[in-house]
Parts: sequence; C-alpha cells; structure tokens
Amino acid sequence: MSQKHKRVILTGGGTVGHVILNKLIIPELINKNIEPVYIGSKTGIEKEVISTTGITYKQISSGKLRRYFSLENAVDVFRVFKGVLEARKIIKKVKPEFVFSKGGFVTVPVVLAAKSLNIPIYIHESDITPGLANKIAGKFANKIFVTFEKTLEYVDKSKAEYIGPVIRDELKRGNESIGYELTGFDPNKETLMIIGGSLGAKHINDFVREHLDELTEVYQIIHITGQNNIDHTLETCHYKQFEFVKSELAHLLSITDTVISRSGSNAIYEFLALRKPMILIPLPLSQSRGDQIENATFFEEQGFAIKLDEEDLSLSTLTDALTRIHKERTSFVNHMDNFDVGITSLELVEKLVSEE
Repeated sequence: MSQKHKRVILTGGGTVGHVILNKLIIPELINKNIEPVYIGSKTGIEKEVISTTGITYKQISSGKLRRYFSLENAVDVFRVFKGVLEARKIIKKVKPEFVFSKGGFVTVPVVLAAKSLNIPIYIHESDITPGLANKIAGKFANKIFVTFEKTLEYVDKSKAEYIGPVIRDELKRGNESIGYELTGFDPNKETLMIIGGSLGAKHINDFVREHLDELTEVYQIIHITGQNNIDHTLETCHYKQFEFVKSELAHLLSITDTVISRSGSNAIYEFLALRKPMILIPLPLSQSRGDQIENATFFEEQGFAIKLDEEDLSLSTLTDALTRIHKERTSFVNHMDNFDVGITSLELVEKLVSEE
C-alpha cells in the first residue's frame, strides 16, 4: 500500500456477532495509520456499537433477506437497490483500499456497490455454514476468511482461507482478585457464568430466575442479562447481575468455572481459548437459521461443551450437564488444550493489508 492517506470501509450488522470483529480491528487499523469508515443501517445494533469507537459511521437503506415468501420482499428489493446507490456514493467519496464485510443484510448493498467500483472485497464468515448475506457476498469477494475449517466445504475454496477464530488478547489478562472484588464471591465455591448473547437471552434469563434458589445452593452465578434486564430484587451474595461487561469480562471469566451460553461462534471460541467448559443452549430454529445449533453440535463433538437444546432445558437436564462437567472437567480441558486457537485482531489486519 502507498504512503497516501489510506482508508478502508468496514460493514456488518443485524447482530452483535456481525459487528464485534469490526470493532476489534478498528484500533489495529488506526495504529497502522489507516482510517476505517463504517457503513451500516440506519437503526441496526451496529450503529450503537460503532458509535463508541469514534470513527465515521455512514448509514444506508437496506432490506431484510428472507428465505420465505413475503410481500415485504418486493419492497425490500427497492430498499436494497437504493442502498447500493447510497453505498456507491459513499465509496466513491471515501476511495477505500478495500471493503471488509462481516455479514448481515446491510452488507449486501455495500458489497454490490464495491464490486461495481472494482474495490477489493474481503469477507469473514464465523459460522460453519454461511448466512444468506455472506452467500451472496461470497460470489463477489476477493477473499473469504472462515472460522471453522468445515466451512471450506460450503464456500468457493479457490478464494477461501481458514484462519480460525479471532481472539481478543485482553481476555487472557483477567485478574482473579479483581473478579472476586467485582462479585464479592467466595473463591472456594464453584462459579457459573450465564450469558445469553445479544439476541434470545429472555428464555435463559427467565429460566435462571425461576430456578435461582436451587442453583445458588450449589453455585455462585455471574449473570450477564442484556440491556434493561437486571432484576434488583434478586441480588444475593451468590448471584451477581450485569447488563453488559466490557473490560470487566476478562476478570469475571478468570473466576468462572463453567459457562452457560448461547452458541454464537465469537463468544464460544473465546471461552475455548480460556479453557472454560461450556453448556451451550443454541437459539432454536424458530428464532434463527440454525447456525448456533451447528456451532454447538461441533463444539460438543470436539469435547469442548455439552449441547442442551432450549426445548429440553429444565432444572434436571441442566443439573445433569453441570454434574457431568464437574466430574469430567479434566477431559473437557484436555480436549481444549489440543485445539490451536486462531489469530489475533492484529494478525487479521496484517492479513487484510497484505492482500493489497
């Protein structure tokens, strides 16, 4: 890349999973004197997440990609077309070195616009099978980076590269003393972290609170509830709630024995990197395309986790799973030790820049 002022465009949206990697690489790009500009939707979660980074955020029109018949599909064709025109205008003004796309329906107009202007396109797929947006984007991409090696079976291998998960280094710098200070927990009692993810947390939150007395007889619980979901009437010395955690997450994970979580790939690979056995409760097909079910199944097959379908979630099934992890913890951790976990956000940026 030349010494001129360099810019790149990042895009992705719809869920935190489609945004968080972009957020991670923003400081790495800036450290290399590359200015990132974000293109997202007008109302999606990506706007809120990226607003905290201080970079330029450009919004475009975007439709929803549906796999079923709906009259809204016809309307959304026009929204996507409008989004392409808006993205073209932004891209022509920014003159980026490349576009990096993380998926979500807002990325389709951006990728189509970039292709029409001969801008290199790099996409990242973090689930085993690509979502609809990345299936479309993959046809126009110069390079497809994948988290799961199995994903190579579902994309164009000639332009795909398996890189594994992108792991936040700061999560490995957790301090147990700070973790116990944040929670007030007893170091001699087993600690669970329960986290629902950016979508679909309500069922897990409700279940935990319904069975809180039974669970806290045995365990201390760190419960990451999601926004506006804290119930202050339930606070006890064995139950600590957080809406979201940022820098505190590393410290809280350092005192966590077992994680109970949805199975978005970004999060579960971070738990894997920290050697935390997991009970994974994937979003059901009624709420997703099944990507979390595939992720959880893979992790169970590798011996990293126990998969527990939401429809089978009960105090009995959860207790059985926790008991098994307690008895077989060494086996779970040994399986994790044999897995070489991914790359850092800096290494990903270096790969992107080297493609130029």
